Parts: sequence; structure tokens; C-alpha cells
Amino acid sequence: MNKRILIFLFSLLLMLSAANQVSAQEVQHNETKTEEVKQVTQHGETAKQSSKDSKIETEEHQLPNVLMVIPFVVLLLMIATGPIFYHHFWEHHYPKISIVLGTITAIYYWLILHDTHSILHTAAEYFSFIALLASLFFASGGIMIKVDKKATPLLNVAILLFGAVIANFIGTTGASMLLIRPFIKINQDRMKPYLVVFFIFIVSNIGGALTPIGDPPLFLGFLRGIDFFWFFQHIWYIWLPTVLIIILIFYFIDVRNKGDKTAKEYTGKIEFKGAKNLVYLLIIIVAVFIDPNVMSWVPNFAPFPIGLREIIQFSVVLLAFKTSDKEILKYNEFDIEPIREVAFLFVGIFSTMIPALQLISHEANVLGDKLSAGTFFWSTGLLSGVLDNAPTYLNFLSAAMGKFALDINSQVDVKEFMLVDDIFLQAISVAAVFFGAMTYIGNGPNFMVKSIVERAGIRMPSFFAYVYRYSLPVLIPVFILVWLVFFF
Repeated sequence: MNKRILIFLFSLLLMLSAANQVSAQEVQHNETKTEEVKQVTQHGETAKQSSKDSKIETEEHQLPNVLMVIPFVVLLLMIATGPIFYHHFWEHHYPKISIVLGTITAIYYWLILHDTHSILHTAAEYFSFIALLASLFFASGGIMIKVDKKATPLLNVAILLFGAVIANFIGTTGASMLLIRPFIKINQDRMKPYLVVFFIFIVSNIGGALTPIGDPPLFLGFLRGIDFFWFFQHIWYIWLPTVLIIILIFYFIDVRNKGDKTAKEYTGKIEFKGAKNLVYLLIIIVAVFIDPNVMSWVPNFAPFPIGLREIIQFSVVLLAFKTSDKEILKYNEFDIEPIREVAFLFVGIFSTMIPALQLISHEANVLGDKLSAGTFFWSTGLLSGVLDNAPTYLNFLSAAMGKFALDINSQVDVKEFMLVDDIFLQAISVAAVFFGAMTYIGNGPNFMVKSIVERAGIRMPSFFAYVYRYSLPVLIPVFILVWLVFFF
């Protein structure tokens, strides 16, 4: 029976791939034009390659010492082992540890490399990251969704599918914060860790692969010049079977969970309160696009690490905190500890990962000509699982564009890259979003969901247990299938 299911799923992927090939044939008449673009590109390739080589040589002496990766590795290991082996110490001192390790990296860049640009750039990314997460966290905390229905595998599947869809409109963070509380309340009599893990897989990560709003890496690509609807057009036939396969795996696991057999009456009603907080969510999503790269009228506050977007989102934090219905907050067991934990840990993660990202970027650009679409898929993906997937996405996108002597900082070159060979852009985009589900730190909402459910008294697997019990046996086989069908 299991073999038949696997064959069916594999056939589904093949059919969707074939459908894509048919679609590709419809635009075959553009090949001549694309060939002309390539010829023009090749004409200036020598000059651009010379410039690229010169840039690499210029940057090489500024590369950090490889030993500066140690603070990031130490922080990662402590995040993984602290809650297990020295819980009391970690719970009380993780903010200090994160800040100290991050400060070591910042001082190294400031005093040794004399590179304040990397520090300011990372600070801007951090404030953008935490402004979005905090505003969505506080806005969604004042929304109550109460589903008085018996928890069943089909109901859970429906919630996960709904979350995967809306993640593309309010982001994976917005969808996660909106649905995680009602999801755990519905399943409170049959709660197991796998329920939350699959929620992270689908709602917090893979679901948001169809629009730039869905996940930060895609939004950065949009800012660089990738068309807004490109992602939907080129990723939906990879997104759909991947979501369905993982949900099918979830269903076969969930159907065995009998839960508490105590008789209980259900009204079947769905109750919603906190409509004004939906306005806050709308303001947050609109603010995402208030960027000097998207709207020319938006002021640029550089070198300050925050802009108008972050000011608006932090204002929503204060507004939502002051005006949200207290009864709803109480029902949701709202607590600021999850966002506090994310804020402290990720300030260290963002800082300590600067050397790792720069070393990876350098090697990716040096080896870019030798890398295939499949290599970009796995490299981008596996590193997105342990590094912030947004800068990882940009680094490998830059390397892929370098194969064609194109510059990621030129919107004209980015538009050309979309025509020259979109399989590389497709592989990098899919991997950056999908592989964010591999670990708790692969994407911002992962850690926040973990923190919320643990505050609700649900014991979650440790960092390593999450990887070897769920990511390796569930996600990696699915991603191998995606690679074989679309990028091999």
C-alpha cells in the first residue's frame, strides 16, 4: 500500500512537471529573443567578468577570519543544548549569552576589519525582522478564533491547508500567529508534538512560497526587481504537490491519534472576535511595501538602521498592546515572553552569522560557474535551515547571476536573469522557503511558535530531536523528490 501511495505522489509530481513543460512550449517563440539577449550578454561578458574578478580580489582581504564563525557555532549549540542539559542557567542567562557573542563579532568588524557597513546593514535587517514579527505577534494576540468542533484529522488538514494559503497574503509569520493558538486549543485533548511540528512545516514555512509577502527571501527578491507574480507562476506547481504530500503524511500520522475518549458536547460554532486587530494586520502588511526601493517618495533614513516601515510597525506594537481586548488576551493566554525570547536570541544570531554569510558568499561567487540548479537548490536550502534564509537567498542569487555575468544590484540585470535561465531563480527561491522548516531557527515564526506552545504547557522536541525525528525522515525525502523531478 505504501509503495502505491509513493508511486501516486511521484506520478503527481511528474504530471505537474509535464504541465509546466507544455506551458514552456507556449512561449517557445520567445527563444530567439532570449538568444539575442544572451549574445548581448556574452559581448560584455569579458568586461563584466574582469570587474567581478577585481571585486573578488578587492573583497578577499576584507574577508573575516574563518575562526570568527566560532561565536555563531557556539550560540547555535547552546540554543540546541541549553534547554536540555542546563535549563535553569539557560533560561536565566540566554539574553546575556546572545548579546555577548553578538558583541564579539561586532567589535571584530569595527576594530579589526574597520567594516562598519556590515554591522549597520545587519542592524537594519534585524530591526526590519523584529519589527515585522513583533507587530504581527501583538496584533494577532488580540484576535480570538474559537472553533467549537471535535478535533479530527480532516479538521486539522483543513486548518493546515487554510494556513498555507493565507500565508501568501499575510506572511508565514502572520498566518502562524493567527492560527497557532486556535490550533492547539482545538487539539488540547489530543495534543502531541508532531501536531505543532507539521504546523511549522506547512504554515510557518512551505505555505508562503507563492508571493513576496509570504516569506522574507522572496520579498528581498521582489525589491531587487523580480516581478511580483513571477513566484506564483513558477512555483505553484512545485508548491502544491509538496504541500499535499506533507499534509498526506501528517494525515496518516494524525489518524492514529485517538486522544481523550471522554464524551464531550460540541456546538460546531466558529467564533471570531477582535476585528479591529485585523486593521492592524492590514497596516502591517501594507507597511511592508513602504520601502525606498519600491516607492520613490519614501524617505531613506540611512545610516540609521530603521526606516518608515519599521516606525509604522513598531507603532502598531504599542497601539495593539494598549487597545487589544483584555478578555481576548486572557483567552489566548497572551504573554510577551515568546517575542522577548526571539528578540534576544536573534540579535545574537544576526550578528554572529555575518562572518559565515560573507565566507559562504565569497565561495559561492568563486564557484558559481561550476554550480548546477540542483547544487543551488541544496546549497541554498541546507544553509537556509541554520542561517537566516533571507541573506542566504541573496548570496546564492548573486552567485547564480554571476554565471551569466549579471549584477544582482541592477534591476535591469535581474529582469534579464528572469529570461535567461529561470530554473536557477526557481531552485533558489523554492529552497530558501522550503528548507526554513528544517530547524527551529530556519525561519522567524518557527521559534516563536515553539515558544508560544511551550508557554501553554506543551513539551516540544529539542533542537536536535526536531531535526532527527521530523525534518530528516519527513522533509528530506520530500525535498529529494522535488529535486529529482524539477532540478536534477
